[in-house]
Amino acid sequence: MTNVSEERTSEDIQSAFKIDGDAVRGHLDELVRSTVEDTLNKLLDAEADQLCGAKRYERSADCH
Repeated sequence: MTNVSEERTSEDIQSAFKIDGDAVRGHLDELVRSTVEDTLNKLLDAEADQLCGAKRYERSADCH
């Protein structure tokens, strides 16, 4: 087994991993956007269910 200097190894590791900040930001933006959208849709659905007295695709007891 050969010894490799720590400096060389550190440089190799740094050059092996490149992080694209714009791509990461874009993925996080999409994740946050979709999470907020899903949460708001669920809140709106729950409010509509409560106002109507029935869940989606159901009829309330007072509907004929």
